[in-house]
Amino acid sequence: MKRIGSYLTLAVLAGCAQYAPQETASYTPAACVGSAALPAAVAGQFDAIEDPVLLQQALGEPEQGKLCQGQVYRSKADTQVEIFRAWNSTNPNSQYGQWWAFNKPSGPVAQYRADYEICYQWSPLDKLASCTLKAGSRVVVGTGQSAKCSEYLTYPVSETQQIFIVDAADAVADCSISDGMLSWNP
Repeated sequence: MKRIGSYLTLAVLAGCAQYAPQETASYTPAACVGSAALPAAVAGQFDAIEDPVLLQQALGEPEQGKLCQGQVYRSKADTQVEIFRAWNSTNPNSQYGQWWAFNKPSGPVAQYRADYEICYQWSPLDKLASCTLKAGSRVVVGTGQSAKCSEYLTYPVSETQQIFIVDAADAVADCSISDGMLSWNP
């Protein structure tokens, strides 16, 4: 009798399992896209190095921004690499923030935000710094991790390369600053 009761209990549990509400699957991050390899135009001005601590600082969890993947590089002695940073004029300390690019921003601001996963809450992107990277600077180059800005806006991972610099004020020189201007194109 005990065996029949055990089988009956198992049958009831199995039947209930078929009708149990399904839990939602846990969030699985999308694979990184693009490459952490340097663009050909600047590849000769850097050496790839190992720095797991710096790399870890640059990498972010899904929907948190930062980098999805990256490689640490050190600029060579004769480096002449121009880098760019769009920043927030209401926070003067953000001029030398950690996130930079090899390419000067152009085109629609909304596309720039999507390419670099920059939430509107983080910056109005109304200033642009154009600087030269100093020799011996350690940077992480990689592609963007997804960023959740609000319940209505999440940027997916991006293949656009970004540059992460821990202390940009010491890593760049010869900066010029430009103001963002309103320009409406049909």
